[in-house]
Amino acid sequence: MKKDQFTIKNVLLPLGVVVVAVIVWHFLCAFGILPAIAVPTPLQVLTGFAEEARRGRLFDDVIASLFRVMIGFVLAVALGLPLGLFMGLYAQARVALLPAVNFFRSLSPLAWIPFAILWFGIGDTPAIFLIFMAAFFPIVLAAAAAVAGIPAVYFRVARDYGFRGRELMMQVTLPAIMPQVITSLRVTAGVSWLVVVAAEMIAGRDGLGFLIWDARNALRPDLLVVGMIVIGIIGVVLDRLLVQLTRIPSVRWGYDK
Repeated sequence: MKKDQFTIKNVLLPLGVVVVAVIVWHFLCAFGILPAIAVPTPLQVLTGFAEEARRGRLFDDVIASLFRVMIGFVLAVALGLPLGLFMGLYAQARVALLPAVNFFRSLSPLAWIPFAILWFGIGDTPAIFLIFMAAFFPIVLAAAAAVAGIPAVYFRVARDYGFRGRELMMQVTLPAIMPQVITSLRVTAGVSWLVVVAAEMIAGRDGLGFLIWDARNALRPDLLVVGMIVIGIIGVVLDRLLVQLTRIPSVRWGYDK
């Protein structure tokens, strides 16, 4: 019973905040506090949303943006985690590679946009490249720091019990670092979602970022807000999906019950 009440509270409280925010927004527009030429009313935004959904453009743009984020982010995880594990396990590799990883991690992903356009032109590839650059280096750094932070006694005890090679990696190293890695994945997924929007504004022909840019050029603030709302909702959904990784039995120990 308590669990059901807790779940209902988790839904109703955020929903109540949204309802109050929309009501305040409506009255600010109705009384002219927010200029009508720059800020659309909730009804105008709803009408714009229905228009885009009816045309099918909104669905296509969502799919295009999600595709780019998925490819770029999965590539970053697939390549970044092994490199981070390698750097964390071997001190000499960490000393050699850490300055370069920190250097590239410190660069804004948007600084790569001119090169992405020169190298890959316009379309999916430059956006995927920018997402990869935004996610790869933070994932490498997080994995390396997590592995380096594992107490040495874990490995000594595991070796005393005969754990070696793959078994040591699967039974000790990965469970020990997964809470930190999952937190890093949530952060980098959010950054990747931000980057794809910026990339599509400049180097895209479709996607939610291009939708916002096109709405700006067409002087359609209602569609601007539609794009912003959809981007925010999808960002929350992506984060909630990654949170589900914390339910894995071998990972759950690292989180408060």
